[in-house]
Amino acid sequence: MPTSHRRIVLASRPDGAPREDNFRLETVPLPDLAPGQVLVRHHFLSLDPYMRGRMSDVKSYAAPQPIDEVMIGGTVGEVVASRSEQFAVGDQVLGMGGWQEYAVVVADGESATGPQRGAPLRKVDSSRIPLAAYLGAVGMPGVTAWYGLNILCEPKAGETVAVSAASGAVGGVVGQLAKAKGCHVVGIAGGKEKCDFVVRELGFDACVDYKAATTPDALQAMVRDATPKGIDGYFENVGGAVLDAVMLQMNPFGRIAVCGMIAGYNDAPTPMVLPRLILTQRLRIQGFIVSEHPALWPKALAELGAGVATGAIKYRESVAQGLEAAPGAFLGMLQGKNFGKQLVKLV
Repeated sequence: MPTSHRRIVLASRPDGAPREDNFRLETVPLPDLAPGQVLVRHHFLSLDPYMRGRMSDVKSYAAPQPIDEVMIGGTVGEVVASRSEQFAVGDQVLGMGGWQEYAVVVADGESATGPQRGAPLRKVDSSRIPLAAYLGAVGMPGVTAWYGLNILCEPKAGETVAVSAASGAVGGVVGQLAKAKGCHVVGIAGGKEKCDFVVRELGFDACVDYKAATTPDALQAMVRDATPKGIDGYFENVGGAVLDAVMLQMNPFGRIAVCGMIAGYNDAPTPMVLPRLILTQRLRIQGFIVSEHPALWPKALAELGAGVATGAIKYRESVAQGLEAAPGAFLGMLQGKNFGKQLVKLV
């Protein structure tokens, strides 16, 4: 059992866009295991947009990330020491171990060395599903896609479904699930390479490259051309000008699931240009936090796991190497530099 390990803590709250000096890399001792505890060696760390919101000390759906504590984050890894009857050495597990190489975790979920805060460890099987996929398509991002599409967008065969950040961990799954339901699916992504991937690899019917639009009017025209029958369901990850362009194409009684607003995560105001469309098109717009719907996770994970295991659900990953690369990879993800699910490989 190691006696120390490395971790990254939040050193300061960002003022506007985060910087690498908002984080601090530390080497700290690992405590001896107490009865009921396990030591997990993290193999992969998940980087997700929600973490940006936690870095700010503002009212939100969850408490802010504390200063000088390990950054929150999903992890998959292996139990390397155990004093719990629930877990044996060699078990592969999913948890919220945070930005660190190891975590000492009480078997019922309370973390001794990280930000787990009651999220229990869960055994996973990598014989048919790659270990890292439990942080992406068969994890929180996948369930987010499943819930927002099926429960809020309520897609029906023949309808048009649009999704922003379409090449990302959430958006890519949204589009594939919608296609499986017989929908016409249009993605919105940044750059020709990402749009080509969305259409050729993930099977979307079309993809709008928002980076090719020089003005809001040009973006609106591109969305209009890609959705000649209008949009019935929209999965929102971005906000800002992208949301404005989509709103103009929403059909009466359209449904919008608001998952993220990354365009405004650095505290820049992103006002809606034409809010009257909510009334005139009788739109239903609903934000959601997927962790608030635990009863639906088993059904979603079963469907997503089967899809990944059989190859029916495809995904892409951007993998940074080593814990020290996490801050830079996180900042790059917020700028759209990642391609697919952003991970940090720790072993």
